[in-house]
Amino acid sequence: MQLIIVTGRSGSGKTIALRVLEDLGFYCVDNLPIHLLPALIHSLPGYNSIAVSIDVRNMSEDEENLSESIEFLPDNIKPEILFIDANDDVLLRRYGETRRMHPLSRVESSLPDAIAMESRILSSLKELAKWHIDSSGLSVHELSEQVRELVLGRSDNNLIITFLSFGFKHGVPKNADTVFDARILPNPHWEPELKPFTGRDEPVIRYLSAQPLVTKFVQQVETFTDTWLPYFQRSNRSYLTIAIGCTGGQHRSVYIAETLGKRFNDMGIAVQVRHRELDKKES
Repeated sequence: MQLIIVTGRSGSGKTIALRVLEDLGFYCVDNLPIHLLPALIHSLPGYNSIAVSIDVRNMSEDEENLSESIEFLPDNIKPEILFIDANDDVLLRRYGETRRMHPLSRVESSLPDAIAMESRILSSLKELAKWHIDSSGLSVHELSEQVRELVLGRSDNNLIITFLSFGFKHGVPKNADTVFDARILPNPHWEPELKPFTGRDEPVIRYLSAQPLVTKFVQQVETFTDTWLPYFQRSNRSYLTIAIGCTGGQHRSVYIAETLGKRFNDMGIAVQVRHRELDKKES
């Protein structure tokens, strides 16, 4: 089991980091009291990846509390600590912009004093941290990417492309990020010998692959997707759904979704291919 403890000074970006870990498949718990960490781990034997966020309000300046909590973890679990910080000026500015209260404002009368006290309380965790991120000059997306790089060991946000075929006469999919209209292309529906088949069947594949307009359509959708994919990846997405529609969702859109799915899969990109109208028939 992999256990990551996300901590750091308030306002530095702990919530963003935890959200990234959740997208990476971690079971995440926000603001967990440190003494409850062993109980949480023992209650989740079926999970291989767990991340918890530790808030300064749930810690004391006594380092023994942290040591005791770690000692009660199963022997095969070695927690990895991700400590996120920012310089004092940036934290002061962020609190000024959001007008939120610092977690220690009830203890210290001024914001600078609260920030300084938080540094003292978190010092033991900071020393034990495997990873350190200074978010002072980072945007939300840059911070998210750094978390991914540290945890995965590479720059990769595991974005999954879904190529979804559908029929316009049944409505446009609500979950589509981008929609392409294939109704302008030659339609196998009007070829009596092809009508019973779908875009996954060899007779329709041969017919459509021989059509210059279809070839051009597929190439241009591929070029569009390949060009803009890095920008979708940088926008902190986990999924990108590209919908291709024809009239009934049986022939043209199915063939195009299958063709694009194979091409991007061959590039080493995580791909799903779904056919809304065909799936309805099969269910």
